[in-house]
Amino acid sequence: MKSNYKKLGPYIQIVDNRNKDLAITRLLGVSIEKRFIPSIANIVGTDLSNYKIVRTGQFAYGPVTSRNGEKVSIAYLDSDDCIISSSYTVFEVIKKEELDSEYLMLWFSRPEFDRYARYKSHGSVREIFDWDEVCNVELPVPSIEEQRSIVKAYKAITDRIALKKRINDNLVAVGTTSIQKNIGRGALINLTEAEMDRLTFPEDFKVQTVSEFCAETKSGSTPSRTNNKYWENGTISWVKSGEVHNNITLQTEEYITPLGLSESSTKLLPKDTVLMAMYGVTAGEVGYLAIEATTNQAICGMICRSKAEAAYLYFSLIQSQATISRLSNGGAQDNLSKNFIDNIKIVVPPSEFIEKLNLAAIVEQMTLNTKEIALLEKLQSTVLAQLSSR
Repeated sequence: MKSNYKKLGPYIQIVDNRNKDLAITRLLGVSIEKRFIPSIANIVGTDLSNYKIVRTGQFAYGPVTSRNGEKVSIAYLDSDDCIISSSYTVFEVIKKEELDSEYLMLWFSRPEFDRYARYKSHGSVREIFDWDEVCNVELPVPSIEEQRSIVKAYKAITDRIALKKRINDNLVAVGTTSIQKNIGRGALINLTEAEMDRLTFPEDFKVQTVSEFCAETKSGSTPSRTNNKYWENGTISWVKSGEVHNNITLQTEEYITPLGLSESSTKLLPKDTVLMAMYGVTAGEVGYLAIEATTNQAICGMICRSKAEAAYLYFSLIQSQATISRLSNGGAQDNLSKNFIDNIKIVVPPSEFIEKLNLAAIVEQMTLNTKEIALLEKLQSTVLAQLSSR
């Protein structure tokens, strides 16, 4: 153990308070992203009196690390008191003038901590990161003033990221409102023939399908995972459907090699391609490529003839997203088909009208904000990485 490192055990203790009087009804869980989230458990008829109470300023973690994305689910509660399943362990810092709780949460947020927790997990059927192992965690404990300074710097970055994300959400609202104000409905989803006949537009407006409006539409594929030559040291961005959520794509979680591109049926899509997720929880959600990229088979790429038309299509589809998502068809998971997307009808004004809407400028501002978010997230990672060197 490094001279400035200390074991966590003397600084923390387990807390086991139950919701016996049912005073708390806010039921949460803990995600692998290390935050409290609303529970999806069906609690109809469930006795909540045995659920554990988590107070503001306390931690909760799920000891089971197997089949958990190689991560440990642990979080710090900085909001109102809640209850969680009794399978979680609740604990708190007891030496608050020596160890700052939020500083400790930063330590838990490091990727290295997840790797450590997995390495120290034990069990034949389920691997457990038990309480003794939590207490054996070693971490640097600088002065409380330095800890709070680190937390303050990290929070400033986090707040800036949140601000930029809110601005982008507002810009999406501006874009869809512009469609609503100037066009009415950009996309015409699930309308009967009679409803279509009742629609009125200026004479120079027309209705086209997405495939007619676009220069081309394409879906991607997944190069074989068993061939490392398709993935190792990849340089070509490869987008998964889970990464499509009404956002601007500047970077991806995974990359493929030129060989992976040439020997699979995925396609290299140009910058300013509009994406729509076809499968899974993000089915119907839209993305905008600010880079060249390939995609998996769960995404439809819509290549337009200009940035203005791409921005118009992007906001038109977002405007009608709720309807599109409801029409997802499938069994175990929501699905859309490329054929369905190709045949979505949209209202198409003249090119000059689309240009005057200036929606491309909104996309450009969203892109700049997304670039700043990416830089700030790298800075966040740097702050976390530097904790171990203190």
